[in-house]
Amino acid sequence: MHASQIAEDYPSVTVNSDALEAAKLLAEHRLPGIVVTDGDSAPRAVLPASQVVRFLVPRYVQDDPSLAGVLSEPVADRIADTLRGKTVGELLPEPKTKSVLPVARADDTVVEVAALMARCRCPLVAVVEGTRMIGVITASRLLQVTLAT
Repeated sequence: MHASQIAEDYPSVTVNSDALEAAKLLAEHRLPGIVVTDGDSAPRAVLPASQVVRFLVPRYVQDDPSLAGVLSEPVADRIADTLRGKTVGELLPEPKTKSVLPVARADDTVVEVAALMARCRCPLVAVVEGTRMIGVITASRLLQVTLAT
């Protein structure tokens, strides 16, 4: 079985997309992450939902988690406001090293997709034909296919 056979339609955003709208998309569809594309639908990055959550937490709380308990409810209720006026590009983590983009070719096998997902430690892989994204394989979809008897 090839990647193109198990790839599913999946929402994507661009680096210039509104960060708050992207977060709402992740939340509404309970997505593990979202593919960030360029203007020609070529995958450029994967934005994990966990990175969006990390962006919501103030740096001083990340540095000292015990401070999370002292934030007042009104402050906690407005935590999503940190996304207002931001772009998806601003949420992407700064690459410390040259990372592998989780992109599989349409003719890659399930094992190749699984190896890529494991190496990238990413819950989804974009599937491309040429440079254009044709769908996404999530970890849960990959497990569904590999565990089917």
